[in-house]
Amino acid sequence: QVQPVESGGGLVQPGGSLRLSCAASGFTLDYYAIGWFRQAPGREREGVSCITIADGDTYYAKSVKGRFRISRDNAKNTVDLQMNSLKPEDTAVYYCAAGRSRPDWYGSDWCHYMHYGSWGQGTQVTVSS
Repeated sequence: QVQPVESGGGLVQPGGSLRLSCAASGFTLDYYAIGWFRQAPGREREGVSCITIADGDTYYAKSVKGRFRISRDNAKNTVDLQMNSLKPEDTAVYYCAAGRSRPDWYGSDWCHYMHYGSWGQGTQVTVSS
């Protein structure tokens, strides 16, 4: 079982930047995509950004498009999420997950958490002045 491990969360002021990193050895063998998800208290977990391992297809939630960038390094088995222009509403626990998901299988839902079965422990991101 692949166990992703997140790092890079923390406290940042509005307008600042953070870079999250997900390390997951072996995911290239069993999974097709890696995603970043977040969950704020009282809210449903949402897909923030996903990337396919083989082709590098990407998905971004509308709320983060233009501010966040996902990237992968298959040699290092890492997927990073660069978060810029952070807003207080970005505050949440961010999770990395591996999934058997592809755009041609699930269309616009390919970054939905239901398709991702191996989850990290999460890292807190707090955007506050």
